[in-house]
Amino acid sequence: MTFSIVARDPQTKALGVAVSTAVPAVGSVVPHVEAGIGAVATQAHTNILYGEEGLKLLKAGFSPQEALEIMLQSDFDREKRQVIIIDGKGRTAAFTGSENDEWKGHLEGKDCVAAGNMLTASLVVKAMIETYEATKGKLAERLLKALEAGQDAGGDKRGRMSAALLVAGEQWRNETRPTLDLRVDAHHDPVVELRRIFNVSRGYFQVSE
Repeated sequence: MTFSIVARDPQTKALGVAVSTAVPAVGSVVPHVEAGIGAVATQAHTNILYGEEGLKLLKAGFSPQEALEIMLQSDFDREKRQVIIIDGKGRTAAFTGSENDEWKGHLEGKDCVAAGNMLTASLVVKAMIETYEATKGKLAERLLKALEAGQDAGGDKRGRMSAALLVAGEQWRNETRPTLDLRVDAHHDPVVELRRIFNVSRGYFQVSE
């Protein structure tokens, strides 16, 4: 019931997640990021342990694929899950359970993975990957562009309500804000609202260029 992308900037080593869905407060459950370690999006029948435990396993030295397999093995409801992971080395893993609603699926790109379920079409995920790979600049901007492309391609077929952008590793001039964590919890056009909040925040907190 969601579309998302996880990605890594090979130059700055920043990691992040962008996500939108048709239910409230997606930013509180789907995106998980730790600087230098990895980024995870856990969605569909969301289980936040995939984010929390996934980052712990990556930190312990497991690859994204190994971490994902460990978590899936102990989950009786795994076929209801959708999970995408990227680590600090750019390695990726993805899983879309068979019990997710159509359209469902994931696609891996260069330093990124996108996934979605209950989407209007596969074009949503494809547009996100293509846009991310074609966009230049900071990771936060590339992720937001990819999310916008996913929404423009159709997004969640049930509608729109919330969106989030979570990035760790890109330095702010204000060192008390090492992580960019922006959320739209309930809005009629959440991706557009997320862009507005991003632009305001970039100017207010003076994100380093």
